[in-house]
Amino acid sequence: MRISYLWKGLPGHPLHPPLTDATIGAYTASTAMAFASAIGVAHVAAANGWWLALVVGLIITAFTALTGFADWLTIEWGSPLWKTATWHMLSMLTATVFFLIAALVGHSGYRHGAVETGPFILTLAGFGFLTIGGWLGGAVVFVHGMRVLSLVDEPAGRAVAPIPHPEKEDAEA
Repeated sequence: MRISYLWKGLPGHPLHPPLTDATIGAYTASTAMAFASAIGVAHVAAANGWWLALVVGLIITAFTALTGFADWLTIEWGSPLWKTATWHMLSMLTATVFFLIAALVGHSGYRHGAVETGPFILTLAGFGFLTIGGWLGGAVVFVHGMRVLSLVDEPAGRAVAPIPHPEKEDAEA
């Protein structure tokens, strides 16, 4: 076992992608609830859910960003992969700033049971950058193949095993 597995994950099972699922889910739920509040579907419940989902998203973002940054540091600087990953990181950081500002200035809306116009717009802007960042993150994995082992003939039991096998370690190197 390598110490780097603690922040990178195992070969073929990186930590960053599953954390992005949780982060994107929290921010998507927050955006949906902000919209529900804005159109009057469920003011108080939606406003409370919007703000709480933003806070959960921000907390998860800390872990997501740290694991993504650890992966980014391993990329050859100036390479096409590095450029795509850098744009992904910048887009996600921008989204996080919008969500953070929305949570800070929108706390009064949370207390009063309505998402106000400014925080709603900030949430939509954050979601826009989140969507762009997700697209770029998809390119990092599915176009550039970062952290993909491509062991298509690996037996299913070994493919899902939580123990790194030499084939996986060799494929990741």
